[in-house]
Amino acid sequence: MVKIRQSRGARVFNVVNTVILLGVVVVTLYPFGNVLARSFSGEHYIRSGQVNLLPKGFNLTTYKTVMSDPVFWTNYRNTLLYTVVATAIAMVLTTCYAYVLSKHHLKGRGLLVGVALFTMFFNGGLIPNYVLVSGLGLRNTIWAIVLPNAINVFNLLVMKAFFESLPVDLEEAAAVDGLSTYGIFGRIVLPLSKAVIATMVLFYAVTFWNSWFSAFLYLDRTDLFPVTVYLRNLIAGATGGSDIGTASETALQIGANIQAVTIVLTVLPIMLVYPFIQRYFVRGVMLGAVKG
Repeated sequence: MVKIRQSRGARVFNVVNTVILLGVVVVTLYPFGNVLARSFSGEHYIRSGQVNLLPKGFNLTTYKTVMSDPVFWTNYRNTLLYTVVATAIAMVLTTCYAYVLSKHHLKGRGLLVGVALFTMFFNGGLIPNYVLVSGLGLRNTIWAIVLPNAINVFNLLVMKAFFESLPVDLEEAAAVDGLSTYGIFGRIVLPLSKAVIATMVLFYAVTFWNSWFSAFLYLDRTDLFPVTVYLRNLIAGATGGSDIGTASETALQIGANIQAVTIVLTVLPIMLVYPFIQRYFVRGVMLGAVKG
């Protein structure tokens, strides 16, 4: 086997490229490492700015306080339910709408594209949306969370571009074999779209998992809150308690690292899921960007 000898310029490029990429990795991972260290550190070390990448004054007070509250687990279950239901609805609507828009022979296609693009730049505003949701009787229900943001126009356009990049001959051959439009979509198009579908699932799931404002606006009952609203209220309460000179040691500890604990508890599930669909991520985005 003949070993190809790299030129001096190629070796220099590889070294420089490696150094730059390592720098990017460090810059990317350092903030999360710092947050993770702060979440396990003592209040004195956090306030004095001594925490870097390793915890100091190891402390689990905030974790114990948060995770021993049954309301936290109820709200965590709500978040999981909202995310799964909202992502499923969003994927069905986005996939079907994008497939329709990818058909250039469809009458009224320009109008449908225009409606989607219009909502990308304009919306009714906060008060009309609140009045609409309230008028439909959706307040204090799961539907107030999952329906108003069911279709993201950016995701819609990415999927539309992907469907347009699929060979037309495949669908024509399937039609000749007797498949209906729904059969072609379900048995030909969707199996070929696993990469972009996995990517869109990740986009939607992250969005719904981190969402809190809709729940804060439309939900009044504590047992219906997602965990993001629970942690938001906990931050507000802990911050207020830590500002009082007579606050207890526990309150001071919670006030010092509640934000770090919140970030860890919110990001951890997404980080655990991401490796399983990461291999589809780049491929799905690139395939969807072939045609605009």
